[in-house]
Amino acid sequence: MTDQDGTRRPKYQRIADELRTAIQSGAFAPGDRLPGENDLMSTYEVARMTARQALAVLRGEGLTEARKGAGVFVRAFRPLRRRGIPRLAGEGWGGGRSVWASEVENRTLVVDQIVVSEEEAGTRVAGALNLAPHDPVCVRSRRFVLDDKPVLLSVSYLSAELVRGTPIVRADTGPGGTYARLSDLGHRPVHFREEIRCRMPTADESDRLTLPPGTPVVLIGRTAFTEPGRPVELNEMTLDASSYILEYDFDA
Repeated sequence: MTDQDGTRRPKYQRIADELRTAIQSGAFAPGDRLPGENDLMSTYEVARMTARQALAVLRGEGLTEARKGAGVFVRAFRPLRRRGIPRLAGEGWGGGRSVWASEVENRTLVVDQIVVSEEEAGTRVAGALNLAPHDPVCVRSRRFVLDDKPVLLSVSYLSAELVRGTPIVRADTGPGGTYARLSDLGHRPVHFREEIRCRMPTADESDRLTLPPGTPVVLIGRTAFTEPGRPVELNEMTLDASSYILEYDFDA
């Protein structure tokens, strides 16, 4: 098969391109079943392996999902629009709302796999929080599941001396979450810095996020600072890249 520019591409990629275009145009809506291997073999006059590779490309891109015994379907999950700046506005969590409140709308959000522990900071976390490597930190690990789909893993680190004996060391920190509780302690976050990277997931991340093969993850490291510029929390998040739209809206 030859593209318009004269270059030759494998047949399975051309088939995947046509199916992708059909999905993006709405010809195949979320939840619709795609043509199976036999259908593609007949339509494009290709071998079964070629048809299988074409469908695998779309699954690897997170556009489709395979259902055992039923076929391959267009993913029905609606991506979550993460509004990076307004989601952290103080009037939100300061008023007792979760930073997720405006993003999930009427969708079902569940936080599970919650583990709260106390550990040594280590070099990396200590450097972010201005602590010594052997200083104890409170570690809050949890998973966020939206509409029954795991979308994010989150691990927060805070000085144990700062939060020991407070609601922050409980599984449920209460209305407004960790930032509201820090504010109650007199350490209100007023500035945030986020760093974003992308990579392929580890085996554990793939398992916990139930990622289709080939799906990358987005890593967001956020540090919260108080008015004097003191770092009070490091939050390291691992996002299913196919489940998110990252939006940053700011003035020139």
